[in-house]
Amino acid sequence: MFCVGLTGGIASGKSALAERLHARGAFLADADAIAREIVAPGQPALAEITAHFGNDVLQADGSLDRAALRRRIFDNPAQRKALEAITHPRIRAALHDACMAATAPYAIAAIPLLTEGGGRTAYPWLDRIVVVDVPAELQRARLLARDGIDAALADGMIAAQATRAQRLTIADDIVENSGTREDLDRAADALDRLYRGLATP
Repeated sequence: MFCVGLTGGIASGKSALAERLHARGAFLADADAIAREIVAPGQPALAEITAHFGNDVLQADGSLDRAALRRRIFDNPAQRKALEAITHPRIRAALHDACMAATAPYAIAAIPLLTEGGGRTAYPWLDRIVVVDVPAELQRARLLARDGIDAALADGMIAAQATRAQRLTIADDIVENSGTREDLDRAADALDRLYRGLATP
């Protein structure tokens, strides 16, 4: 299976591009969706998270309290690394298995933290990487509008991710997404043609 990693900064339009490629016939595996599945009640990852962080990261029904966990790791790199050590290997394995089992012309693995999570070293099975890119000012404006947060939190969320330059370093293909929806449609058409061609022996 020809596999494409899709990534980009927060509020860049990653999901919009992924949905367009999926609509054109690509298989789509979403790291965020898998991340939610592996920490469901009864899953080993949730037990490990609870053992490390304590029961105060659980809600009354036994499910993960994402907001509480986010507060614990937001300004604590060591705790963030501890969480990633529990979740990232499982997410990588699930993405790989889903993509390899796909029967579509090609597979898209949507991985928001692909750069931060080790890039090609951590995901050697990716044949290609596409980065959705926007200027930092537009990223900030979209984040403020989308999430209704204050500027300080938006800046902190952007700063917590890899830089634009770091993401572009691992890119085979770049979609500059500061234009219209029609522009993104055209970019999706071009990528779909490219990936279908590359996936055909």
